[in-house]
Parts: sequence; structure tokens; C-alpha cells
Amino acid sequence: MSEQKDEIMEFTLDQIPEEQDIHDIVFNLMADPNLAAINYFNDFSEGSVDLSAISNDENDETGMFCSENGQFMAISTHALHHHLETDPQKATEILISRAVRKMICFGAVPEAISSFLYHINIADPNGQFIAAGAKQGLENACRKFNIKLTDRKIRFDFFSAHGPVYPTIIISIMASVPDRDKLVTHSFKKKGQNIFMIGKSFDDINSSEYLEFYHEISDSALPEFDIDLEVKLDSAMVQLVHSGLLSSASPVSKGGLFFSLLRAGMPSGLGFDITSDAEIRKDSFLFGEAMGRIVVGVDPKNVDEFVDLMSSLKVPFFALGHVTKGQIRIDDESFGFVDKMTSGT
Repeated sequence: MSEQKDEIMEFTLDQIPEEQDIHDIVFNLMADPNLAAINYFNDFSEGSVDLSAISNDENDETGMFCSENGQFMAISTHALHHHLETDPQKATEILISRAVRKMICFGAVPEAISSFLYHINIADPNGQFIAAGAKQGLENACRKFNIKLTDRKIRFDFFSAHGPVYPTIIISIMASVPDRDKLVTHSFKKKGQNIFMIGKSFDDINSSEYLEFYHEISDSALPEFDIDLEVKLDSAMVQLVHSGLLSSASPVSKGGLFFSLLRAGMPSGLGFDITSDAEIRKDSFLFGEAMGRIVVGVDPKNVDEFVDLMSSLKVPFFALGHVTKGQIRIDDESFGFVDKMTSGT
């Protein structure tokens, strides 16, 4: 079996100036095809946006169905190509952690995973290296999260006619839904609700849409990640969902915190007013894609109980701000309204 490929030239955060024009970053990231779910902001016409037709899926792209025995199930599919050729085990563990966290935020219990390696030539030594690392990552993550892995652990697909295509791992995760009445969706519910971040923020923009699309730097390490902390975070979220104290919950994912908040606000046309962490660079805080973070909405009447429960769980958390009627504000600076942003906002 071949050795791992040479490491890419290491990217460091200090290569990017700390003082950035956040308005310009937001404006440009709206055109990022990988953030297409929020690309309706590129419509700067005078006509209003029909929010009912955009990102109004309360299941946040997680499909639900009922089995023959009456058990409700949820399923979603996720893919990743970052560093699959250099660190396939960690890349695979990150992908599974993202999928598990999303299901748990929803209130579902992850049960099983199937996987598929796309554009992998298993006859090639490097393909064998990727497959072996991905298999190890699958097994380790499923063991950590106590999830079944299908008997045929990885399926392969390779056609030379495809040309230069990044090797990609695709997984499908299936989860049971124990109580439909306790499902928690990603969208903000009403003005005035408190927004909290569960998990820690890091000075990390590695492999983020912000770094790759805005700064055009494609060679960087995988984002901050600790699978044992992911397990602890997921365990805390299970208790939070069961408590009924959350009005919304969504993982911080593509586009970082800023775009995760946008996705939460779009279905109801609600905005957010948040304060950034003074100890973290603002671009990292808003657009970094470090793992292990969840944004939750909490009704004011439940805040004291929420804080008490979080303190007992010994998981880091902090108050971000609150849900607004539609305006987006960061550190007392306005970024316009969720249903209409223009180059002048």
C-alpha cells in the first residue's frame, strides 16, 4: 500500500489580515455556489422575495418517512472531498460527525450508516490508501457514536472517462424518531427569543467557504475537530432536546456561524442581533467552520432552566444574542434585513 501523499503547504491564519470588511465578505459569499441555499440574496430587484418558496423545509433537508411497523425514521445524505487524499480517516470522521450532529439537533437517534467512495480507483495504490483510511474512519466514528455500519462497509465507483474529479466520500445516515412531538427544527420561531452557541469558537478558518471562495486559498488543513468532544456535545444535545427547552437547533456548518444563522432566519423572515467573541478574530467567529458547535434558540421564559441544565452538563456555551423581526445586526452594526440585502447594506 502506498504511503500518504506529501502534505500540502501549511496555511496559517496570520496569512490573512485580521481587519476584514465583513460587509464585503457577506456580499461576495452570497455568490458562492456551495452556499446556494441562500443565493436568493443576489436578487437585487425591487420585487419582494417569496420566503415561502425558499428554505422553508422545517426538516432542514432531512427526509422523514414511516416504516411498515409505524416507526418514524429520518434519513439524510452528506459528502466530503476535503483532504480525502491526504487524511482519509479524519476526513471521514468529520463527515460522520456532521451527519450525526445534524440528526441529534433534529431530535432523531442515529441508527445506521452506509458509505460510498466516488471516483476511487481501488487498483491504484493511492486509491487503496484512501479506501483503507476511510474504512478506519468509518469504523472508529460508528464505534464512538454507537451506530451500525452496513455489512458492505464501502462501495466504490470509478470511471476513467470522468476526467479529473476529486475523490469524494458520500454517506447516508438513517435515524429513528422516538417522539415526533419533541422534534426540534432549525428555524427561528419568533422575535425576542434568545440565541445561544453550544460549543467553543476557534481562531480557525481552515477549509472554509470563506477561505476558499473569498480569499481563493484552497490548500489548508481540515477544520478544528475532536471526535471525543463531538460525542460529549451530542450527549448534551440529546438531554436538551428531551428537556423541551429548545425552540430551534442547528449545527454550525457551511458558511460558518453567519450563514447558519441566516438559514435559521429565512423560513420565517426573522433576523438576528448578536455580539461576537472579543477573543476570537471576527472573520473566524463568523465564517470559520470549526466542528463541535450548535446554535440554539431558547424562549425567554426557559432561559434560566436552560442555563441551569447547561451548567450541569459541563459543556461550554455562551449567549450570542436574540432573534429580531428581520434585521441582521452584529456588534451593533446593521447588515440589512434577512429578506432583502443589497450592495448598499
